[in-house]
Amino acid sequence: MFSKILVANRGEIAIRIIRSCKEMGISTVSVYSEADRESIHTALADQSLCIGTASSSDSYLNAERIVSAALATGAEAIHPGYGFLSESIQLAGLCEKHHIAFIGPPSNVISKMGDKDAARSIMKKAGVPIIPGTPILKDANEAIKAAKKIGFPLMIKARAGGGGKGIRLIHKPEEIENAFLSASREALEAFGDGALYIEKYVSPAKHIEIQLLADEYGKVVCLAERECSIQRNNQKLLEEAPSPAVDEKLRKKLTDASIKAADAVGYINAGTVEFLLDMAGNFYFMEMNVRLQVEHAVTEQITGLDIVKWQIRVAAGVPLDFCQKDVIIAGNSIECRINASAAGKVTFLHVPGGPRVRFDTALWTGYNVPPYYDSMIGKLIVHAATREEAIRKMHAALCELVIDGVPNNIDEQIEFISDEDFQRGEYYTNFLEKNRI
Repeated sequence: MFSKILVANRGEIAIRIIRSCKEMGISTVSVYSEADRESIHTALADQSLCIGTASSSDSYLNAERIVSAALATGAEAIHPGYGFLSESIQLAGLCEKHHIAFIGPPSNVISKMGDKDAARSIMKKAGVPIIPGTPILKDANEAIKAAKKIGFPLMIKARAGGGGKGIRLIHKPEEIENAFLSASREALEAFGDGALYIEKYVSPAKHIEIQLLADEYGKVVCLAERECSIQRNNQKLLEEAPSPAVDEKLRKKLTDASIKAADAVGYINAGTVEFLLDMAGNFYFMEMNVRLQVEHAVTEQITGLDIVKWQIRVAAGVPLDFCQKDVIIAGNSIECRINASAAGKVTFLHVPGGPRVRFDTALWTGYNVPPYYDSMIGKLIVHAATREEAIRKMHAALCELVIDGVPNNIDEQIEFISDEDFQRGEYYTNFLEKNRI
């Protein structure tokens, strides 16, 4: 097992990883930007190093500085968390070059799955259902021709990256040219790759994902599904596990497809296979996230497994000590992402408590939320014996959560879980559009 791990991230996920390391008896190194000098993750780690200015490109996105910090402190492994460099071929490759363990899949796997066009081809060959679509398109004219064959509505999607960037929903032919050019520019600026392809738009649909763990000895275990259908601009806002739309028969099919996906690329560590589920019960591969995800906590709640600890164990060469039949779903869990709509100083913070209520955050009263990073400032997670009880528990927790001084979306989350469609489990990726929330 590792004796020291560098955490290459910030905020609540850095704290989450540091806590797991402490419980495992592993020393930690945190890195921080000048804007995060007073952040909790810098105080919780055994060592901390400033690696640059507030700009992400000068700090949390600078792979060379992060690896240099690991070498300088004697860290044997780097955990990238999510976002920033968590899916970076460069960081994984530098770790391999300098004999530092990267707590994630090998760089060649990241490369395969980071190219969504290549990933679609691999999945199709492996027998995993994919959404009808095209290869990479040369230009807008080629896109217009392809769109006529596929039919409307459709999605123009970037080959690289994630987070909703480089994606456009198209309803008619005259929208394609401008959308193609703007999506390509956005993807080029965000990921350095402006290549695009087209997929049929499946709607109404549910966004279902399968969390898995895979060790280096060929064992793959799926940890049931999560539903992430409440989204704005392809950014998830609320997640739950298990999905109210998935029964045992469908879960088995999704699990089998996810294992095929992992086997097809020789996957190692924690990963998530994302699917669209249509009204008829057909599901289609969208992408594979080769990292820990924001919503991993709801899976931890229903399975009793610490996914971060298992990421660390797998990276250290420890085999999974459980099989698929050992994964038991216990109860229901819901996570609400608490986002800030502007930077500001937290003048008062009250965190709800009670059995099986969890708030993952880096906030404290007096903390200045910086304007440079992601808008998520916390994750409120609840777990209960039934979905109905989990909804009531989340409503109570949201009503108790107070974050003054920073505008946030707590009230909006209360609207989500109070909605009748959500409470019945009959909600889809068009939830916000339909309900005009």
